[in-house]
Amino acid sequence: MQSHPVKRVVSGALAASAVFVAVTVPQTPATASPVPALQQPPSNPSDALAKYRELAGQAEKLNEEYLKAKEDLAAKQRQLDTANADLRQAEQAKKKAEAAEERFRVDVDRFAGASFTSGAQLNKMSALLTGGSAQDFLERSAALDVLATDKNRALSRLAGAVQQAAAAEQRAADAKRRAQEAKDAAARLKADIEARKNTLDQQLDELREQAGLLSDSDVAAQQDVGPEVGEIDAPGAAAQIAIDAAMSKRGSPYSWGATGPDAFDCSGLTQWAYAQAGISIPRTSSSQSTYGTAVPRSQLQPGDLVFFYSPVSHVGIYIGNGMMVHAPTSGDVVKVAPLQDQYSGARRVA
Repeated sequence: MQSHPVKRVVSGALAASAVFVAVTVPQTPATASPVPALQQPPSNPSDALAKYRELAGQAEKLNEEYLKAKEDLAAKQRQLDTANADLRQAEQAKKKAEAAEERFRVDVDRFAGASFTSGAQLNKMSALLTGGSAQDFLERSAALDVLATDKNRALSRLAGAVQQAAAAEQRAADAKRRAQEAKDAAARLKADIEARKNTLDQQLDELREQAGLLSDSDVAAQQDVGPEVGEIDAPGAAAQIAIDAAMSKRGSPYSWGATGPDAFDCSGLTQWAYAQAGISIPRTSSSQSTYGTAVPRSQLQPGDLVFFYSPVSHVGIYIGNGMMVHAPTSGDVVKVAPLQDQYSGARRVA
Protein backbone atom coordinates (compact mmCIF):
# COMPACT_ATOMS: atom_id res chain seq x y z
CA MET A 1 0.00 0.00 0.00
CA GLN A 2 1.26 3.43 -0.96
CA SER A 3 1.74 6.07 1.72
CA HIS A 4 -0.23 9.32 1.64
CA PRO A 5 2.84 11.35 0.59
CA VAL A 6 3.33 9.05 -2.38
CA LYS A 7 -0.32 9.41 -3.32
CA ARG A 8 0.04 13.19 -3.17
CA VAL A 9 3.11 13.05 -5.43
CA VAL A 10 1.32 10.85 -7.99
CA SER A 11 -1.80 12.99 -7.87
CA GLY A 12 0.29 16.11 -8.34
CA ALA A 13 2.10 14.58 -11.30
CA LEU A 14 -1.15 13.60 -12.96
CA ALA A 15 -2.58 17.05 -12.42
CA ALA A 16 0.53 18.66 -13.88
CA SER A 17 0.34 16.36 -16.88
CA ALA A 18 -3.27 17.32 -17.45
CA VAL A 19 -2.37 21.02 -17.31
CA PHE A 20 0.53 20.44 -19.71
CA VAL A 21 -1.74 18.69 -22.21
CA ALA A 22 -4.41 21.37 -21.89
CA VAL A 23 -1.84 24.09 -22.56
CA THR A 24 0.13 22.44 -25.34
CA VAL A 25 -2.59 20.63 -27.34
CA PRO A 26 -4.79 23.14 -29.25
CA GLN A 27 -8.53 22.64 -28.98
CA THR A 28 -10.33 22.44 -32.33
CA PRO A 29 -13.20 24.95 -32.66
CA ALA A 30 -16.64 23.44 -33.16
CA THR A 31 -17.14 24.99 -36.60
CA ALA A 32 -13.73 25.21 -38.24
CA SER A 33 -10.62 23.21 -38.98
CA PRO A 34 -7.35 24.88 -40.00
CA VAL A 35 -6.54 22.15 -42.52
CA PRO A 36 -9.44 19.68 -42.76
CA ALA A 37 -8.32 16.06 -42.84
CA LEU A 38 -9.13 14.01 -45.88
CA GLN A 39 -11.25 10.90 -45.68
CA GLN A 40 -9.44 7.59 -45.60
CA PRO A 41 -10.84 4.65 -47.58
CA PRO A 42 -13.47 2.64 -45.66
CA SER A 43 -11.87 0.04 -43.45
CA ASN A 44 -11.93 -3.42 -45.03
CA PRO A 45 -14.86 -3.03 -47.46
CA SER A 46 -15.85 -6.20 -49.24
CA ASP A 47 -14.46 -6.68 -52.73
CA ALA A 48 -17.96 -6.40 -54.11
CA LEU A 49 -18.63 -3.10 -52.33
CA ALA A 50 -15.22 -1.71 -53.29
CA LYS A 51 -15.90 -2.58 -56.94
CA TYR A 52 -19.40 -1.09 -56.68
CA ARG A 53 -18.03 2.17 -55.29
CA GLU A 54 -15.45 2.34 -58.06
CA LEU A 55 -18.10 1.86 -60.75
CA ALA A 56 -20.46 4.28 -59.01
CA GLY A 57 -17.75 6.96 -58.90
CA GLN A 58 -17.18 6.56 -62.62
CA ALA A 59 -20.92 6.75 -63.24
CA GLU A 60 -21.20 9.90 -61.13
CA LYS A 61 -18.53 11.56 -63.24
CA LEU A 62 -20.32 10.55 -66.44
CA ASN A 63 -23.61 11.81 -65.00
CA GLU A 64 -22.11 15.21 -64.14
CA GLU A 65 -20.60 15.48 -67.64
CA TYR A 66 -23.96 14.59 -69.14
CA LEU A 67 -25.73 17.21 -67.04
CA LYS A 68 -23.07 19.81 -67.92
CA ALA A 69 -23.62 19.15 -71.63
CA LYS A 70 -27.35 19.67 -71.13
CA GLU A 71 -26.60 22.87 -69.21
CA ASP A 72 -24.41 24.07 -72.10
CA LEU A 73 -27.18 23.25 -74.57
CA ALA A 74 -29.66 25.33 -72.60
CA ALA A 75 -27.20 28.24 -72.63
CA LYS A 76 -26.77 27.94 -76.40
CA GLN A 77 -30.53 27.85 -76.84
CA ARG A 78 -30.80 31.09 -74.85
CA GLN A 79 -28.13 32.62 -77.10
CA LEU A 80 -30.06 31.47 -80.16
CA ASP A 81 -33.31 32.96 -78.84
CA THR A 82 -31.56 36.27 -78.10
CA ALA A 83 -29.93 36.39 -81.54
CA ASN A 84 -33.24 35.65 -83.27
CA ALA A 85 -34.97 38.38 -81.26
CA ASP A 86 -32.18 40.83 -82.17
CA LEU A 87 -32.52 39.81 -85.82
CA ARG A 88 -36.26 40.48 -85.86
CA GLN A 89 -35.76 43.84 -84.18
CA ALA A 90 -32.97 44.82 -86.59
CA GLU A 91 -35.02 43.84 -89.65
CA GLN A 92 -37.97 45.91 -88.41
CA ALA A 93 -35.66 48.88 -87.82
CA LYS A 94 -34.19 48.45 -91.30
CA LYS A 95 -37.65 48.49 -92.94
CA LYS A 96 -38.61 51.58 -90.98
CA ALA A 97 -35.37 53.36 -91.91
CA GLU A 98 -35.72 52.42 -95.59
CA ALA A 99 -39.28 53.81 -95.64
CA ALA A 100 -38.04 57.05 -94.08
CA GLU A 101 -35.19 57.17 -96.59
CA GLU A 102 -37.63 56.88 -99.47
CA ARG A 103 -39.86 59.60 -98.06
CA PHE A 104 -37.01 62.06 -97.45
CA ARG A 105 -35.50 61.32 -100.85
CA VAL A 106 -38.73 62.51 -102.49
CA ASP A 107 -38.44 65.81 -100.59
CA VAL A 108 -34.80 66.24 -101.62
CA ASP A 109 -35.60 65.49 -105.26
CA ARG A 110 -38.39 68.05 -105.13
CA PHE A 111 -36.01 70.73 -103.91
CA ALA A 112 -33.39 69.76 -106.46
CA GLY A 113 -35.84 70.28 -109.32
CA ALA A 114 -37.59 73.29 -107.90
CA SER A 115 -37.37 76.69 -109.60
CA PHE A 116 -39.34 79.87 -109.81
CA THR A 117 -41.96 80.04 -112.53
CA SER A 118 -39.58 82.39 -114.37
CA GLY A 119 -37.03 79.57 -114.62
CA ALA A 120 -34.53 81.16 -112.21
CA GLN A 121 -32.54 78.85 -109.89
CA LEU A 122 -32.97 78.78 -106.13
CA ASN A 123 -30.22 81.21 -105.19
CA LYS A 124 -30.02 84.87 -104.23
CA MET A 125 -28.08 85.90 -107.36
CA SER A 126 -30.92 84.72 -109.55
CA ALA A 127 -33.36 86.56 -107.27
CA LEU A 128 -31.34 89.77 -107.75
CA LEU A 129 -31.14 89.40 -111.51
CA THR A 130 -34.77 88.50 -112.00
CA GLY A 131 -36.26 90.86 -109.45
CA GLY A 132 -37.91 94.08 -110.60
CA SER A 133 -37.07 96.11 -107.48
CA ALA A 134 -35.15 96.06 -104.19
CA GLN A 135 -38.36 95.14 -102.37
CA ASP A 136 -38.92 92.28 -104.78
CA PHE A 137 -35.34 91.05 -104.12
CA LEU A 138 -35.83 91.18 -100.35
CA GLU A 139 -39.08 89.25 -100.53
CA ARG A 140 -37.55 86.65 -102.80
CA SER A 141 -34.46 86.38 -100.56
CA ALA A 142 -36.62 85.76 -97.49
CA ALA A 143 -38.51 83.05 -99.35
CA LEU A 144 -35.24 81.49 -100.47
CA ASP A 145 -33.97 81.42 -96.87
CA VAL A 146 -37.06 79.47 -95.84
CA LEU A 147 -36.67 77.09 -98.76
CA ALA A 148 -32.96 76.59 -98.05
CA THR A 149 -33.73 75.72 -94.43
CA ASP A 150 -36.33 73.18 -95.51
CA LYS A 151 -33.97 71.79 -98.12
CA ASN A 152 -31.14 71.35 -95.59
CA ARG A 153 -33.53 69.72 -93.17
CA ALA A 154 -34.65 67.30 -95.85
CA LEU A 155 -31.06 66.50 -96.77
CA SER A 156 -30.17 65.94 -93.11
CA ARG A 157 -33.16 63.65 -92.64
CA LEU A 158 -32.27 61.70 -95.75
CA ALA A 159 -28.66 61.25 -94.59
CA GLY A 160 -29.85 60.15 -91.15
CA ALA A 161 -32.28 57.65 -92.62
CA VAL A 162 -29.57 56.21 -94.86
CA GLN A 163 -27.25 55.81 -91.87
CA GLN A 164 -29.98 54.19 -89.77
CA ALA A 165 -30.78 51.75 -92.56
CA ALA A 166 -27.12 50.81 -92.92
CA ALA A 167 -26.69 50.36 -89.16
CA ALA A 168 -29.85 48.24 -88.96
CA GLU A 169 -28.59 46.10 -91.82
CA GLN A 170 -25.28 45.59 -89.99
CA ARG A 171 -27.08 44.62 -86.77
CA ALA A 172 -29.24 42.19 -88.71
CA ALA A 173 -26.20 40.59 -90.33
CA ASP A 174 -24.49 40.26 -86.91
CA ALA A 175 -27.61 38.78 -85.32
CA LYS A 176 -27.97 36.32 -88.21
CA ARG A 177 -24.33 35.24 -87.78
CA ARG A 178 -24.75 34.77 -84.01
CA ALA A 179 -27.95 32.82 -84.54
CA GLN A 180 -26.29 30.48 -87.00
CA GLU A 181 -23.30 29.93 -84.70
CA ALA A 182 -25.58 29.17 -81.75
CA LYS A 183 -27.68 26.84 -83.89
CA ASP A 184 -24.61 24.94 -85.09
CA ALA A 185 -23.21 24.70 -81.55
CA ALA A 186 -26.57 23.44 -80.27
CA ALA A 187 -26.64 20.74 -82.93
CA ARG A 188 -23.16 19.57 -81.92
CA LEU A 189 -24.16 19.59 -78.24
CA LYS A 190 -27.27 17.52 -78.95
CA ALA A 191 -25.11 14.87 -80.60
CA ASP A 192 -22.66 15.06 -77.68
CA ILE A 193 -25.49 14.71 -75.16
CA GLU A 194 -26.79 11.61 -76.92
CA ALA A 195 -23.33 10.03 -76.90
CA ARG A 196 -22.82 10.85 -73.21
CA LYS A 197 -26.24 9.46 -72.33
CA ASN A 198 -25.42 6.18 -74.08
CA THR A 199 -22.12 5.92 -72.22
CA LEU A 200 -23.82 6.68 -68.90
CA ASP A 201 -26.52 4.07 -69.56
CA GLN A 202 -23.88 1.44 -70.24
CA GLN A 203 -22.10 2.34 -67.01
CA LEU A 204 -25.36 2.16 -65.05
CA ASP A 205 -26.10 -1.27 -66.50
CA GLU A 206 -22.72 -2.47 -65.24
CA LEU A 207 -23.39 -0.80 -61.88
CA ARG A 208 -26.75 -2.56 -61.53
CA GLU A 209 -25.10 -5.89 -62.22
CA GLN A 210 -22.54 -5.19 -59.50
CA ALA A 211 -25.29 -4.15 -57.09
CA GLY A 212 -26.67 -7.65 -57.34
CA LEU A 213 -23.43 -8.98 -55.85
CA LEU A 214 -23.62 -6.87 -52.69
CA SER A 215 -24.30 -8.58 -49.39
CA ASP A 216 -26.82 -7.38 -46.84
CA SER A 217 -23.99 -5.91 -44.78
CA ASP A 218 -22.68 -4.05 -47.87
CA VAL A 219 -26.12 -2.56 -48.48
CA ALA A 220 -26.44 -1.63 -44.79
CA ALA A 221 -23.07 0.14 -44.91
CA GLN A 222 -24.37 2.36 -47.70
CA GLN A 223 -27.38 3.42 -45.62
CA ASP A 224 -25.29 4.85 -42.79
CA VAL A 225 -26.02 8.58 -42.42
CA GLY A 226 -22.70 9.30 -40.69
CA PRO A 227 -21.84 10.55 -37.21
CA GLU A 228 -23.88 12.99 -35.16
CA VAL A 229 -21.98 16.29 -35.17
CA GLY A 230 -24.12 18.37 -32.86
CA GLU A 231 -25.04 21.97 -33.49
CA ILE A 232 -23.44 23.56 -36.56
CA ASP A 233 -22.90 27.32 -36.45
CA ALA A 234 -22.50 28.91 -39.87
CA PRO A 235 -21.07 32.44 -40.18
CA GLY A 236 -24.12 33.76 -42.03
CA ALA A 237 -27.90 33.30 -42.15
CA ALA A 238 -28.02 31.96 -45.74
CA ALA A 239 -25.25 29.43 -45.13
CA GLN A 240 -27.00 28.32 -41.94
CA ILE A 241 -30.27 27.74 -43.80
CA ALA A 242 -28.48 25.77 -46.52
CA ILE A 243 -26.69 23.57 -43.98
CA ASP A 244 -29.84 22.95 -41.98
CA ALA A 245 -31.71 22.07 -45.17
CA ALA A 246 -29.04 19.62 -46.33
CA MET A 247 -28.73 18.05 -42.88
CA SER A 248 -32.50 17.55 -42.75
CA LYS A 249 -32.19 15.30 -45.80
CA ARG A 250 -29.79 12.77 -44.28
CA GLY A 251 -30.98 9.32 -45.27
CA SER A 252 -32.55 10.52 -48.53
CA PRO A 253 -31.49 8.29 -51.43
CA TYR A 254 -28.99 9.23 -54.11
CA SER A 255 -30.60 9.29 -57.56
CA TRP A 256 -29.04 10.23 -60.88
CA GLY A 257 -30.11 13.71 -61.98
CA ALA A 258 -32.36 14.24 -58.92
CA THR A 259 -32.66 17.70 -57.37
CA GLY A 260 -34.95 16.91 -54.43
CA PRO A 261 -36.85 17.19 -52.32
CA ASP A 262 -36.95 13.42 -51.79
CA ALA A 263 -33.85 12.24 -53.68
CA PHE A 264 -30.65 13.92 -54.84
CA ASP A 265 -27.45 13.60 -56.77
CA CYS A 266 -24.43 15.47 -55.35
CA SER A 267 -24.96 18.82 -57.09
CA GLY A 268 -28.72 18.46 -56.86
CA LEU A 269 -28.42 18.45 -53.06
CA THR A 270 -26.22 21.55 -52.89
CA GLN A 271 -28.40 23.42 -55.38
CA TRP A 272 -31.59 22.49 -53.49
CA ALA A 273 -30.10 23.37 -50.10
CA TYR A 274 -29.08 26.85 -51.19
CA ALA A 275 -32.39 27.38 -52.96
CA GLN A 276 -34.01 27.08 -49.52
CA ALA A 277 -31.94 30.14 -48.55
CA GLY A 278 -33.10 32.03 -51.64
CA ILE A 279 -29.77 31.62 -53.44
CA SER A 280 -29.71 30.19 -56.96
CA ILE A 281 -26.52 28.33 -57.88
CA PRO A 282 -25.74 26.41 -61.09
CA ARG A 283 -26.95 22.85 -61.59
CA THR A 284 -23.74 20.84 -61.95
CA SER A 285 -20.70 20.40 -59.71
CA SER A 286 -18.51 21.66 -62.57
CA SER A 287 -20.48 24.91 -62.91
CA GLN A 288 -20.78 25.32 -59.14
CA SER A 289 -16.98 25.07 -58.88
CA THR A 290 -16.66 28.42 -60.71
CA TYR A 291 -19.52 30.16 -58.88
CA GLY A 292 -19.06 32.46 -55.89
CA THR A 293 -15.66 33.17 -54.34
CA ALA A 294 -12.72 30.76 -54.14
CA VAL A 295 -11.75 29.77 -50.58
CA PRO A 296 -8.39 28.26 -49.47
CA ARG A 297 -8.76 24.95 -47.68
CA SER A 298 -7.20 26.45 -44.56
CA GLN A 299 -10.02 29.04 -44.40
CA LEU A 300 -13.05 26.80 -44.90
CA GLN A 301 -16.22 27.82 -43.08
CA PRO A 302 -19.51 25.94 -42.63
CA GLY A 303 -21.63 26.48 -45.71
CA ASP A 304 -18.76 26.52 -48.21
CA LEU A 305 -19.11 24.23 -51.21
CA VAL A 306 -16.28 21.68 -51.36
CA PHE A 307 -15.26 19.98 -54.61
CA PHE A 308 -13.44 16.81 -55.56
CA TYR A 309 -11.57 15.31 -58.53
CA SER A 310 -10.10 17.01 -61.58
CA PRO A 311 -12.07 17.85 -63.57
CA VAL A 312 -14.60 18.44 -60.80
CA SER A 313 -17.29 15.76 -60.60
CA HIS A 314 -18.40 15.78 -56.94
CA VAL A 315 -19.52 18.45 -54.46
CA GLY A 316 -20.66 18.66 -50.83
CA ILE A 317 -21.35 21.33 -48.19
CA TYR A 318 -18.68 21.86 -45.54
CA ILE A 319 -20.03 21.74 -41.95
CA GLY A 320 -16.82 22.22 -39.94
CA ASN A 321 -14.16 20.04 -38.30
CA GLY A 322 -13.13 18.51 -41.62
CA MET A 323 -16.64 17.16 -42.24
CA MET A 324 -19.22 17.70 -44.95
CA VAL A 325 -22.78 16.71 -45.79
CA HIS A 326 -23.19 15.28 -49.27
CA ALA A 327 -25.00 12.84 -51.54
CA PRO A 328 -22.22 10.31 -52.22
CA THR A 329 -23.29 8.11 -55.12
CA SER A 330 -25.78 5.53 -56.37
CA GLY A 331 -27.02 3.09 -53.73
CA ASP A 332 -25.99 5.48 -50.99
CA VAL A 333 -27.86 8.15 -49.02
CA VAL A 334 -27.29 11.76 -48.04
CA LYS A 335 -24.88 11.64 -45.11
CA VAL A 336 -22.23 13.34 -43.02
CA ALA A 337 -18.69 12.24 -43.85
CA PRO A 338 -15.10 13.48 -43.72
CA LEU A 339 -13.78 15.36 -46.74
CA GLN A 340 -12.92 12.86 -49.46
CA ASP A 341 -9.60 12.23 -51.13
CA GLN A 342 -8.86 14.15 -54.34
CA TYR A 343 -10.10 17.40 -52.81
CA SER A 344 -9.85 20.07 -55.51
CA GLY A 345 -11.15 23.32 -54.02
CA ALA A 346 -13.96 25.26 -52.37
CA ARG A 347 -16.27 28.19 -53.15
CA ARG A 348 -18.23 30.49 -50.85
CA VAL A 349 -21.66 31.41 -52.18
CA ALA A 350 -23.15 33.02 -49.06
